[in-house]
Amino acid sequence: MTARVRVLILAAALVAWPTVLERFPQRWRPLIGAGASSALAAVAGIPLGLRQPQLAAGLRLGGVSAAVVAAVVGASPALKPVRTSMRERDIGLHPAAWLGLHIPVGTVWSEELAFRGVLHPVAVEAFGRGLGGVAQAMAFGLAHIRPARAAGDSVLGTVLVTGMFGWMLGWLRERSGSMVAPMLTHLALNEAGAVATLCVSRPNVELGRESASN
Repeated sequence: MTARVRVLILAAALVAWPTVLERFPQRWRPLIGAGASSALAAVAGIPLGLRQPQLAAGLRLGGVSAAVVAAVVGASPALKPVRTSMRERDIGLHPAAWLGLHIPVGTVWSEELAFRGVLHPVAVEAFGRGLGGVAQAMAFGLAHIRPARAAGDSVLGTVLVTGMFGWMLGWLRERSGSMVAPMLTHLALNEAGAVATLCVSRPNVELGRESASN
């Protein structure tokens, strides 16, 4: 089996993984996802850049990138379509669980280890820097088809946006040599988006809680 075939098989498995993961109870998904990605990274044995000097480079680049992303996302509710979408979103999770477990562990840690920690470097090695980065980004975008359908979002729009974001995260990983840079950026995007959503939808959330208690 050639290196390119192995990369394509890995990419297909990562695209299909959300469908498998949703079969488990929601409360267990973050730990199962993180465990599976950690096992994949351990088996692959690819350096994650968690030692110096890569760690420092990852913190510097990731810190700047995360700050920019958080600022943009934090300001996004000023746009009416974004604000409306946030108000209509059905979170289905306790805010503490969403912010403290599902996002950092179930999403950021799980996805970054799998896509930028393993898939990106092996894809670049097999296909070259340009095509390999695109392949990783495409797989990342396609892996969000199922979540987009579940949330009622545009599938095509979600795939395109997450694919472009995945490419940027891969670039951060390659540029810094560390997983810390894409992790910080991904965390900033999701946490800032979640906080903004909670702030915008808070009246609806409180009203729903009061109705449920009556």
